[in-house]
Amino acid sequence: MTQFHSTARITALGTYVPERKLTNHDLETLVDTNDEWIVQRTGIRERRIAADEEFTSDLCIKAVSDLQSRYPNALEGINLVLVATSTSDFPFPSVASLVQNAFNLQNVGALDLSAACSGFTYALQIANGMITSGMHRKVLIIAGECMSKTIDYTDRSTCILFGDGAGAAIVEYSEQGAFIGSYMGSDGSGGHHVYRTGISNTLNGLSLDGNGKVVQNGREVYKWAVRTVPDGVQQLCSNLPEGVEGINWFIPHSANLKMIDSISEKAGIPKERTLTSAEFYGNTSAASIPLALQLAIDEGKVKKGDLLLMYGFGAGLTHSGVLVHW
Repeated sequence: MTQFHSTARITALGTYVPERKLTNHDLETLVDTNDEWIVQRTGIRERRIAADEEFTSDLCIKAVSDLQSRYPNALEGINLVLVATSTSDFPFPSVASLVQNAFNLQNVGALDLSAACSGFTYALQIANGMITSGMHRKVLIIAGECMSKTIDYTDRSTCILFGDGAGAAIVEYSEQGAFIGSYMGSDGSGGHHVYRTGISNTLNGLSLDGNGKVVQNGREVYKWAVRTVPDGVQQLCSNLPEGVEGINWFIPHSANLKMIDSISEKAGIPKERTLTSAEFYGNTSAASIPLALQLAIDEGKVKKGDLLLMYGFGAGLTHSGVLVHW
């Protein structure tokens, strides 16, 4: 775990999900599956799907617009736009550049970060580092995914899981820094367990299939996550006076609610202190953590000063967590 003297805090949050819903009953008409089977194994009941002409940049722009509606002056003084996504509209230009242009942000850096389902927590750590080092004063981070455009809807092992959405946050300078710990890691030897082919079709000496669609060995990813994430949580909490008991809310990547239950149990965190977004949004990759956080804020659960443990994990294989006061 990395501890540090932070001079950054999260000061604004906004989210967006597309209007179209894809329910478990809808999926019954596409593949050999049923609502009971999906809910029992994943906890997911429906997911949001982007329109045909709606892409990741559109979701990100709408999430930032939602943030603006909640915090009217939030975009003033932005130095950097950082977008976490694995489903960018184009290899280049970056989604971050498209967002920068949409809001006419001047004299700002813009870049995309590729860490799949760990993207939001990676982006938080980078934003905190940029601000605490003095390089920047105010960073707009966005996690956005159009997973539906990368899914093979004849593959019932993946099409039941994924949905689309975006979350945006402002991280800015504050003398009372709110970031108190971070942890990250990767295991590239397991990259072939969840991948999407690009200009290469070979990974770790293996020939890959998929034709640009998501391919996942769910069993192997499940075993890795349930083994790896609880250890990372313990590392993050090791210097807290009360350990994991000092956490008000645990917000893991909402990959699969059955998986989250196992992770929470092994980490020693009660289910009632775990926040998720998968039931009605599905697995939205990098966007799942901000979506879960916004739902909890809107429901009055998360309050100012609460200690949050956010933990992302997924393709790469990558994982990362942050401890932050809200």
